[in-house]
Amino acid sequence: MPGWAGRIDHRPRVRTALVHASDGQPARAARARRDDRAAAGDVRVLARIADGDARALADLYERYSGPLFAFLYRLCGDRGTAEEILQDTVMAVWLSAASYRQRSSVSTWLFGVARRQAHNRLRGMPPPIAAEPREGPDPLPGPEELAVGGDQVQSALARLPLPHREVVVLLLVHDLTQREIAEVLGIPVGTVKSRLHHARAILRGPA
Repeated sequence: MPGWAGRIDHRPRVRTALVHASDGQPARAARARRDDRAAAGDVRVLARIADGDARALADLYERYSGPLFAFLYRLCGDRGTAEEILQDTVMAVWLSAASYRQRSSVSTWLFGVARRQAHNRLRGMPPPIAAEPREGPDPLPGPEELAVGGDQVQSALARLPLPHREVVVLLLVHDLTQREIAEVLGIPVGTVKSRLHHARAILRGPA
């Protein structure tokens, strides 16, 4: 695997509901066109990786290392472990790019690869230390809180079982739709909704 893989951009690229709400229809249409062009470019880059192009892997890493690291850190609660899992993910992409079949976007496929690597690494590890339930009308951290980070947010996420935690992170940090989350995790949309409901209940604590 190329030596550049250790250069991790830890800044998550977060799209919040607040930003979306402020957009007008022309802005949303322009963003959709940009997203379509980026998605088509990602498919071409992944095809080059499948052909053994290390430069293409570097390009994909540059684009997605930040979001993937943010996802992994929120799952495991430890930066060092998240970096190791990210490197496992890069290696898995390098080895399995040819298996991509365009049934979902490249970004959704990448999050699925990262999620599988995280489960492989975290299996058997003790969960992060959890804090007491936070008070307030909505126990789920908001997108801005999750993006900025901090011990309080990580402690809140640590209270969730891994299957619930990954749904919350994909929804609030990475702005995936429930259908996209279902594709990443390989579960029905109804299960995504159920896990979000239970995550709220867990964070609220006993009535």
